[in-house]
Amino acid sequence: MDAEERRRGILETARRSGSVDVGKLAAELGVSKETVRRDLNLLEAQGLVRRTHGGAHPVESAGFETTLAFRTTEHVPEKSRIAAAAAALLGDAETVYIDEGYTPQLIAAALPRERPLTVVTSSLATASDLASAQNITVLLLGGRVRGGTLATVDHWATRMLSDFAIDLAYVGANGISREYGLTTPDPAVSEVKAEVMRVAKRRVFSGVHAKFGAMSFCRFADVTDFEAIVTDTGLHSSEAHRYALLGPQVIQA
Repeated sequence: MDAEERRRGILETARRSGSVDVGKLAAELGVSKETVRRDLNLLEAQGLVRRTHGGAHPVESAGFETTLAFRTTEHVPEKSRIAAAAAALLGDAETVYIDEGYTPQLIAAALPRERPLTVVTSSLATASDLASAQNITVLLLGGRVRGGTLATVDHWATRMLSDFAIDLAYVGANGISREYGLTTPDPAVSEVKAEVMRVAKRRVFSGVHAKFGAMSFCRFADVTDFEAIVTDTGLHSSEAHRYALLGPQVIQA
């Protein structure tokens, strides 16, 4: 196996497993840890992975995006805590947008049932979960359904959104950075999210710490557009403070 084949195999492993560990890769490939670190550094320079302490995880891009089914297996305890903290920010909102993705789906499940609430969503999974919920009216955006994420996109969805004035939007992203804002790999998804940002009075971002510092293909919002950022304690406190200096309240659950 030459170096290019080795790096390709490392990337495939990262995408299949969600992350890779330097020690395990070195043992499996029969090379030194330093060789693996050099490979990961090169893959990071190419924008394909993001280094973490002792390993790396894949960066979602126009050519690679994890499915909803995979996301339900990754960082589940952290996503559950984030969802509870995000749902607590509901306030007096009567109309709420729930984005596609597993963390937004958990937020929807954590919303109160004791008072009337209208939920607009692009997520088939969220719409299905809430359809029979007491006191909740569900509006599912129309459009083309993306098979991997079970979410609706394209002009049907954005046109429907343009007729609404939404009190609070729970928005997700594939990457968030102080320099490039919030990004996602798919232009069609980016258009829906950008329209949500336009029609929502309040906006809350929720996402695990691994999304911070990552960047995908399509940019749809700035960090300053949000009243709150909800993440887990895996985000270093100094980095959380830097995001807070841009305006949003940063909550680490």
